[in-house]
Amino acid sequence: MAGLLTNVLILLPVFQTICLGFRSPLSVFKRYKDTARSLPSGCLASNRPVISLGLSDFALDIRMPGVTPKQSDTYLCMSVPLPVDDEAYVVDFKPYASMDTVHHMLLFGCSEPSSTENYWDCDEGTCKDKSNILYAWARNAASTRLPKGVGFRVGGETGAKFFVLQVHYGDIGAFRDKHKDCSGVTLHLTHQKQPLIAGMYLMMSVNTVIPPGEKVVNADIACRYKRFPMHLFAYRVHTHRLGKVVSGYRVRNGQWTLIGRQSPQLPQAFYPVGHPVDVSYDDILAARCVFSGEGRTTETHIGGTANDEMCNFYVMYYMEAKHAVSYMTCTQNANPEMFRTIPQEANIPVPVTSDMLKMAHGHHEETKDTDKSSLLQQAKNEGEEILDQDFHIEEAVEWPGLDLKLGQVSGLALDPENNLVVFHRGDHVWDESSFDSNFVYQQRGLGPIEQNTILVLNPSNAKLLRSLGKSLFYLPHGLSIDKNGNYWVTDVALHQVFKLGPDEKEPLLILGVALQPGSDKNHFCQPTDVAVDPITGSIYVSDGYCNSRIVQFSSNGLYLMQWGEGTGTTSGRGRPGQFLIPHSLTLIPDFRQLCVADRENGRIQCFRLETGEFIKEIKHKSFGRELFAVSYVPGGFLFAVNGMPYPGEVEPVQGFVMNFSTGEIIDSFIPLRKNFQMPHDVVASEDKTVFIGDVHARAVWKFGSTEKLEHRSVKKAGIEVQETKESESTVEARSQLESNPASTDPLKKQEKQHLVHQNSTGVSFLLITALLIIPVIVLMAILMYIQWRKTTVSGADGEHKLDSSSRRILGRLRGKASSGLNLGNFFASHKGYSRKGFDRLSTEGSDQEKDEDDGSDSEEECSAPPPPPAPSSS
Repeated sequence: MAGLLTNVLILLPVFQTICLGFRSPLSVFKRYKDTARSLPSGCLASNRPVISLGLSDFALDIRMPGVTPKQSDTYLCMSVPLPVDDEAYVVDFKPYASMDTVHHMLLFGCSEPSSTENYWDCDEGTCKDKSNILYAWARNAASTRLPKGVGFRVGGETGAKFFVLQVHYGDIGAFRDKHKDCSGVTLHLTHQKQPLIAGMYLMMSVNTVIPPGEKVVNADIACRYKRFPMHLFAYRVHTHRLGKVVSGYRVRNGQWTLIGRQSPQLPQAFYPVGHPVDVSYDDILAARCVFSGEGRTTETHIGGTANDEMCNFYVMYYMEAKHAVSYMTCTQNANPEMFRTIPQEANIPVPVTSDMLKMAHGHHEETKDTDKSSLLQQAKNEGEEILDQDFHIEEAVEWPGLDLKLGQVSGLALDPENNLVVFHRGDHVWDESSFDSNFVYQQRGLGPIEQNTILVLNPSNAKLLRSLGKSLFYLPHGLSIDKNGNYWVTDVALHQVFKLGPDEKEPLLILGVALQPGSDKNHFCQPTDVAVDPITGSIYVSDGYCNSRIVQFSSNGLYLMQWGEGTGTTSGRGRPGQFLIPHSLTLIPDFRQLCVADRENGRIQCFRLETGEFIKEIKHKSFGRELFAVSYVPGGFLFAVNGMPYPGEVEPVQGFVMNFSTGEIIDSFIPLRKNFQMPHDVVASEDKTVFIGDVHARAVWKFGSTEKLEHRSVKKAGIEVQETKESESTVEARSQLESNPASTDPLKKQEKQHLVHQNSTGVSFLLITALLIIPVIVLMAILMYIQWRKTTVSGADGEHKLDSSSRRILGRLRGKASSGLNLGNFFASHKGYSRKGFDRLSTEGSDQEKDEDDGSDSEEECSAPPPPPAPSSS
């Protein structure tokens, strides 16, 4: 029996090693706990700096270990090792600090910190190798959550092995009571592979001088971008006391597109970019900080003390994983002349109300309870959109929309009661003989459509509720419904726009002249769609097939303005504000934008409602050459449909779901019954029910979200979850086969992987439990066999072999430290900047080097698409 006990003790390390092989946060963090420093009570909300948040997620608490700075403008650093060896992704940052104590915090990622002490003066540096900024905080900023499918990559072969926290303590008066500070940040990390990799682009001025008493001083920064495309999703501004406003822009072909602008006197959080901004090869990134020297008696320079100044504009971006660069900087003004055309808004201070100042000077109470629920709570930033993207769109096969007796379905809308309204052409057809070369309708002799062209249907069963529009229209096209339930329609044959009450037989308002195409204030030429602003009542008309413009009217029909011009004969290459058939409109009231399906350019363009200023473009290869319609749903979702592929092209005709803020495709969908022929319009409700009208199929498809089914499935037992998963996988396979089998959209893949992971949670738990039990049984069998052998043969040799095997397995789990290059102080490396503030390595841009990978490889340039054939009419 004693021999059996000895063997158990010998095999125990082997069994522990096997268990550690399973990627469970509760097990792989053992190495971290063994090496973690002991911290004063109160610094960590618990004794567990690493907290499991599930099978693949965990939280890492990074706090200063109870420090008391001795003088103002002290910079202290501390490091925390990444608690796992394999690759992980940071997806959320939650700060714990107050501006009454801390001036700012920076979080770096690196391979080896500059010191192994509990904490150290940042004069010694932050990292021995090149350091990357992952996060920045100041002035009581709120938390920062990354978009779905985006994460900062750490660990693995190339990612950071350590986090280094740098804290700038400004006024020493906050420590008169000699208290110990525990400021820091909690990270949410996941092992789930993120398809898009986040990075930080820092623009900062190093040579600005602010003369005393000077009312306005501009600090300008600009660099030309020479890398693969990146997508900007958040920005942060930073100055000290003299800063009034900081603005950042992308400059392309001389056009300035705003990334973000903010007062640096407000909480210096990472604010979401109001509209997605992509940056491509050879674009210019530019920023301006506006200062005032009023009240100062001496010059103010860039530096790290409270009396110095800074000009920083941070941008968080994401890139495709294979091209990802984690950190880039810009510290120069490549072209001072270009700032003559900077938008005037860059010099207009952002109003700061007393309420905002109270928020900026409020205290952040440190959370004492770091249990799983508190770590998962996330405050929504000002204007931040938290999108629930865990869903998939599938056809509602019970919907009888394919059996409706309809003409060519041209328009769809939902009324205030959420009923479906269909606009169709009855017995009229738009074909090649409908118009002459001057766009004059050639079939007037047929008279108007004698059927009711506007049908109100029950969205659940397609039952007809009411109908109207008889003998009013020749060739219906676009339909929208305002907040009062009025129908707004366009007729491409009449070249007119109509407003009809829900119970009226005669139009309440008519815009345009019947049967007369034109391009002035009183005429349209085949207008395609109309949208009405729910706040101002302004009317927006997309005009249309033979005009390439958006026309705005007042609520009573008075012409106000127009914008847009023709692209020409080549589609897919239009500049901002150019159209080749502006085919569909959707309003985004939350952001005061109007988005246009620019059909033959295969893209969505969005504009500011009040001015018509171009804001952004959303364009994907999977759209193909045509994008017919677009619809917005409150909560941040865009729905769209494309056209049939041209000969030789592979992009299928399908529907799309997109994140409005990022422009990325979340999901795509096709019918399970029959096929799309020419989907012409799309409308979606807030519960993600989608209707698509098809001109050629003369049908209306209904699609629904599977997220409700998913939520029910998660609550069921493991075997039931597995059955739901298999059912959904079958549907997914059908969708994949009928659409594009080579689809590589990263966010879509991530969502599907996440869905499968959720469904299989119960199964995974049972599987892991079984796998843990099996080794125990095997070990017991081995022990019994060994004991038997020892009674018949010598057992010492076997014991020796087991011991050496154990050492080999455990040895493989031990990580090796990464070495790196020793880099100097970024600011001190610039000639003429060895002032005290920089000598201390103490600015927000401290310890930052010029991007060593700043190459300009020619192969990074994006190729232009080939010219398409002439557009078709419908």
